[in-house]
Amino acid sequence: MSRAAGRRMRRGLLAGLVTVLTVGASLAVGAAPAQADVVRDAEYWLDGYGIRSAWNTTRGEGTTIAIIDTGIANGPAEFNGAVVGGIDVSGVGSPDGRTPVGSVNENQHGSWVASLAAGRGNGENNGVIGAAPAANLLSISVGFGSSGSTVPFDEQIEEAVRWAVDNGADVINMSLTTNTKTWPESWDEAFLYAYQHGVVVVAAAGNRGSGTDVVGAPATIPGVLTVAGVDKSGNASVGASTQGITLGVAAPSEELVGASPDGSYVQWAGTSGASPIVAGIAALVKAAHPDLDTANVINRIIATARPAPGGDPLLYGHGYVDAAAAVTADVPHVDENPMGSLEDWVTLNRRQDSTSTPIPLDFGPVPEVPPVTDSAAAANPFLPTRETLLYVSLPLAVFLGTATLITLGAIGATRQFRRAARK
Repeated sequence: MSRAAGRRMRRGLLAGLVTVLTVGASLAVGAAPAQADVVRDAEYWLDGYGIRSAWNTTRGEGTTIAIIDTGIANGPAEFNGAVVGGIDVSGVGSPDGRTPVGSVNENQHGSWVASLAAGRGNGENNGVIGAAPAANLLSISVGFGSSGSTVPFDEQIEEAVRWAVDNGADVINMSLTTNTKTWPESWDEAFLYAYQHGVVVVAAAGNRGSGTDVVGAPATIPGVLTVAGVDKSGNASVGASTQGITLGVAAPSEELVGASPDGSYVQWAGTSGASPIVAGIAALVKAAHPDLDTANVINRIIATARPAPGGDPLLYGHGYVDAAAAVTADVPHVDENPMGSLEDWVTLNRRQDSTSTPIPLDFGPVPEVPPVTDSAAAANPFLPTRETLLYVSLPLAVFLGTATLITLGAIGATRQFRRAARK
């Protein structure tokens, strides 16, 4: 990726996050602790998308979700005992990834996202509870435009993905977008590394309201489970979801709640919130079916999705995510990831590295060319060939010679006849 493209990518990330966070901050619902009917009861997706029913089978025990974002804060009750590790790849956060990085409009984002994936709540019926409330969390803090990070963003993501895999992640959530369909080549190996180790990568489709008109990377990378956003009524979100051909499933992206770093709660919107809900559901599937590989975890989520009105895949993917069905339904085993193969894509689309040793071209032995001789002159198109002489010229000459003799004979006979008549 060029340096200019990298700058455009960083600007796109910042624009998307600021818009999402401004919406959330303007809808704050108060400080902790909150009553259940204010926060917990606001989580309409727990029942509407089969999550609470799935908890009858599993709550995500034994699984780990890595949150690649601005960092999961220390302090909120939702994360007590949930975060088991972390790292900062931006160079401006704390080594454990628990110090939120970026401006005030960015640094809350990672906590909001994490609370929807695996928040523990704030008491038995209070606070934000995630889709997989018994899953562990990894906090990986990355730096966007206002963070002051000097580490190129593509390098941050590459390191973040690899670290997540090496430190036990079963699912990686990426609630960010580059606002471009393409991605750096360095991401190829990092994402392939995740797939090869059975890690499910879930990514937000992006938000129209922040200027994302089409789905951007990492949501365009083959094999990634891309999440579209819908409103409380199930309609495709106009301001908080982007359409595209790489959508996997749809999940709530409006009237969401989140736990902020200071322990307060906000109501916010964006596919940044839809993605961790699905990431939590992926953890539920992994917990219920620990032997499944990445392709089959994703396939269970896609195959059991409920049809959306009109069924437009550019808006809803395969339909509304259904956690209970994804966990309990009888779904046939598949051999290929329904979201595509990055390995096949790389083989077909990536050119040979220009820094590698050139491969010599071998066209085989060069045939000897015989020198031009007099006999070659017969090849002149204006001179007769052997075949022409044998099959055309010679027969024609015989024919014409014979005809000439006959004609001369006839003329001679005629003259002889006329002389005899005069006598």
